[in-house]
Amino acid sequence: MYRLLIADDHPLFRDAISRTLSLSVADASAAPYELLQAASLAETLSLIDVHADSLDLLLLDLDLPDSHGLEGLRRLRQEADWLPVAILSAHEARETVLEALSLGAVGYLSKSSSAEVLREALARMLAGEVYVPAQLMRAAPRPASLSAPSASASTSAASSTSLPPPAPQLVPSLSEPEFARRWQTLTTKQRGVLERMVLGESNKMIAWQLGVAETTVKSHVSAILHKLEVTSRVQAILLASHALAAMSDTDASPALPKRATPRRGAHE
Repeated sequence: MYRLLIADDHPLFRDAISRTLSLSVADASAAPYELLQAASLAETLSLIDVHADSLDLLLLDLDLPDSHGLEGLRRLRQEADWLPVAILSAHEARETVLEALSLGAVGYLSKSSSAEVLREALARMLAGEVYVPAQLMRAAPRPASLSAPSASASTSAASSTSLPPPAPQLVPSLSEPEFARRWQTLTTKQRGVLERMVLGESNKMIAWQLGVAETTVKSHVSAILHKLEVTSRVQAILLASHALAAMSDTDASPALPKRATPRRGAHE
């Protein structure tokens, strides 16, 4: 039994999520869930204190009555850094997704996701994977007001509200030449795997798309982490996302791949 907590100020939406999860129990292959509900960040923190020993995952909306944007995630990373947090939001700006991951979120789900996508995402995150829908990673970068306020707005906010300091970045900033150097150390197959990681695909999906064994993909991922000099899948995704986007402006990197029909029976 997994115990989840959803923080959203819309009761109808919370109830819809609860019904979706209860329906999944009818599937013998699906794990049953218990869902706790909170309508504010304060209520969320209170429930975390009460159920600290049994919570498995928090689904956090970015717009709560007492928290806006990524402020709530930053505070949760400070006060309950042991609890996996996934963002469940209507905001789909690519920069917001990437910043949420950099702050430690284990996933990012759009509120427009289907019930099937929600169940798949929960299964992957509860298994220790990071989940990001491919369509959010394919989206062209655009200004993200939630994660990058203007200087004047920041000054105004600072004068009226004491916000928690930003969490440390998971990866250091890296110059284009340095990323290009590390990129060149990857084999063609490793680059293909990394590009699909950036799209949010799991090892299983990457293996299906490329027509190789999942163990082969895992070996490629390990090599990618070593060559990029990072220690986790999230770090590799963040580093590659920022660098590939910058390099694409100068045609220095390939476009991210589209889903293709997998080759059958090919094992490397």
